[in-house]
Amino acid sequence: MPVTKLDSRTALIIVDLQKGIAAFPCSHPVGEVAKRAGDMAAAFRAHDLPVVLVNVTGVAPGRTEHGHPSGAFPPDFAELMQELNVQPSDHLVSKRTWGAFTGTDLQSYLESSGATQVVVCGVATSIGVESTARQAHELGLNVTLVVDAMTDVSAEAHANSLERIFPRLGETGTAQEIIGLIDSGRQVHVNEG
Repeated sequence: MPVTKLDSRTALIIVDLQKGIAAFPCSHPVGEVAKRAGDMAAAFRAHDLPVVLVNVTGVAPGRTEHGHPSGAFPPDFAELMQELNVQPSDHLVSKRTWGAFTGTDLQSYLESSGATQVVVCGVATSIGVESTARQAHELGLNVTLVVDAMTDVSAEAHANSLERIFPRLGETGTAQEIIGLIDSGRQVHVNEG
């Protein structure tokens, strides 16, 4: 469903747009994805809305067919991309799993900020972004996914998330549509329970 509105307390969650992940070959240029995410972050900040920057700093325990080396990453692996223009008001979430909620303070941060909706973007579409969106949906948050501010190492996985999964989780739109809704004041006030 195309994006129609944003709640008055909508938070932006940017997933894994960091140096180590940006080095992987992706189906869409990561620099362009990061630029769009950075533009949205600037709009959210200008309207005093929460911006959450997520990075991955390790791997979850357990075996997978894509075994990971010892879990040691290069020193700048988790450093967020310059295009995000990190600000002191941003909330940083470092994770070791696919989704940004597991083992982090993200849920409590969103609750304390009064957020009732999240706008999610980043990399990889089918892993970090989708997992975070699923968790937000399960927590009862309204979810919007920014289709031109995300990418994946697999074009097929990216398309599957966009075509089959995201329509079941919430609304989808472009970065410019999200910025337009914020700048035009097309946010709806949600009754506080």
